[in-house]
Amino acid sequence: MGRKRFDEMSCAIAQTLNQVGDWWTLLIVRDAMKGARRFSDFHESTGIAKNILTDRLNKLVDNGIMVREEVGVRGQRQEYVLTERGEALFPILMAMQQWGDKWIYGDDEAPVEVFDSRTGETLAPIQVANESGEEVTHRELGSRERGGSSSMREAG
Repeated sequence: MGRKRFDEMSCAIAQTLNQVGDWWTLLIVRDAMKGARRFSDFHESTGIAKNILTDRLNKLVDNGIMVREEVGVRGQRQEYVLTERGEALFPILMAMQQWGDKWIYGDDEAPVEVFDSRTGETLAPIQVANESGEEVTHRELGSRERGGSSSMREAG
């Protein structure tokens, strides 16, 4: 039995999970952000079975998150490159990294330290902010259908 899909659910989170929520998918995107481009790169870094890796790469291409680029002799070798849509997953991956560092490992026991290579500075915690730059938590979050009435409590 396959995983549940959320095709009929009118929710951006559910629709995002349809595209990147399979096991391995975000690890492939993570590795692409670290410079992996070839099938063998992804296979070596993740240890994923080749048939599953092929399926996930095909889905990432189908969903516009990656593109295949022909390299070398036509049709003999392909590389996978993140699109702008794929690059936009960066804050999600960093939020997951920071969450795991804090809640799974404990900040002082995290296996790697992520930093800005330009300055050497560690990253500030990811936060959600309003247009004024003020932090917003789930307690202050409101939502409404476009052009409609509120479906969650309004901030206040």
